[in-house]
Amino acid sequence: MVIPVHDVNPVGRTPYVTYALIAANVFVFVFMPGLAGSVPGDSESALLCHTQAFLERYAAVPQELIHHRLPQLVPTGEITPSGGCALGPPGYEKSPALSVLTALFLHGGWLHLLGNMLFLLIFGNNIEDRLGHIRFALFYVVCGYTAAYGYAYVNDDSTAPLIGGSGAIAGVLGAYLVLYPRARVWVLVPFLVFLPLRLPAWLVLGFWFGLQAVYSSGEGVADTGTVAYMAHVVGFVAGMLLAWPLRPGTPPPPKPRGLLFGRRARPRW
Repeated sequence: MVIPVHDVNPVGRTPYVTYALIAANVFVFVFMPGLAGSVPGDSESALLCHTQAFLERYAAVPQELIHHRLPQLVPTGEITPSGGCALGPPGYEKSPALSVLTALFLHGGWLHLLGNMLFLLIFGNNIEDRLGHIRFALFYVVCGYTAAYGYAYVNDDSTAPLIGGSGAIAGVLGAYLVLYPRARVWVLVPFLVFLPLRLPAWLVLGFWFGLQAVYSSGEGVADTGTVAYMAHVVGFVAGMLLAWPLRPGTPPPPKPRGLLFGRRARPRW
């Protein structure tokens, strides 16, 4: 797996929406129940129960999205005498459709958050520059909803909470592949050490999508239950389709100069 760190594709306007999305994701994550210090004085078991209750209320659950019904019993956030998480009737009203929006800003850990925000920072600014601020915000939400419902349709009996902006960010990657396939992306490739290489976007993003497609089929991974690979695939395809009409009017990225694939490119005579 390659790790992108920077793309050689300048923008003409400040990506305010991209920055706002990153800030909102970090803010929600820091104050989400379950992080150390987010519920002062609670034990590890109490934090786990708080997290389960929080996710049940605000995360997207495939079964709820498809069948439009809430479970009769949900985690309450309390601990039972035996040390487990207590269950009870939901004491709140939940809109399954609205839960997709709130789930876009929830993440399961620092690695989940930082990985998503890195991809959004590198590739989101150019898509926002091409679409404009308002259209980019709508694009992000549409890709997120498409990814969530696509995943739920395939896993309609699943009660596992679906969280994270991965589906929406996958849409950003799909749009980038369509609009800027020849843009150069600096990546770190793990090979004994991390080797810095500058590769074309079509190779970096095509390889990423290929991995998600393979993993979504259950091949190559021991357990796909904790990562919604199918949501990544659906979001990526949605981003490609939405960006396709914009291809003719998209200015090409700058031609690569200097270092190419980690070596000095030869000048042409």
